[in-house]
Amino acid sequence: MQRMRALDRDDLRLIYITHGHFDHYGSAAALRRLTGAPIAIHRADAEAMARGETPLGEARGRGRLTRYVLPLAEQALGVEATRADILLDDGDGLDGLGVEGRALHLPGHTPGSSALWVGEGLCFVGDLVSTTGRPHAQCLYACDWLALRASLARLAALHPATIYPGHGSRPLPGTALVSLVR
Repeated sequence: MQRMRALDRDDLRLIYITHGHFDHYGSAAALRRLTGAPIAIHRADAEAMARGETPLGEARGRGRLTRYVLPLAEQALGVEATRADILLDDGDGLDGLGVEGRALHLPGHTPGSSALWVGEGLCFVGDLVSTTGRPHAQCLYACDWLALRASLARLAALHPATIYPGHGSRPLPGTALVSLVR
């Protein structure tokens, strides 16, 4: 809410959750209480959020450490379970919610990982891509590694103009997806 005030905005229309991991939905319930904006998530991840869970799937590399840290982090942060107001499927338009965009189901990281495609090719991709360090595709956690690769290829084929990752401080030009698919 502080960020909204800094932007001099009070018109939040939708809280779009890209996937059911607490670092993406952890403040959604509080934000909904403050703004009245509905929470939307792909239906395949809705139950994880409703239970306040973060299913990791298979962890690789340093991601394996998360199995030990995750329960402590969830407890320390007081993750609030919350039910979605809107369950999304691939291609669902959001115009009726006051947002010019659509949901893209991009499974792999989680069963219901999705992206929010807005306007002329702006795409909020959650954890499919990260710009923490050098830009890279998700390499730590997946419920299905093959589906994750297919989702990355699908997104690249759509030619987004700009990618906004869930982690990292900078957007990525859509053309950079080609190198991440390899």
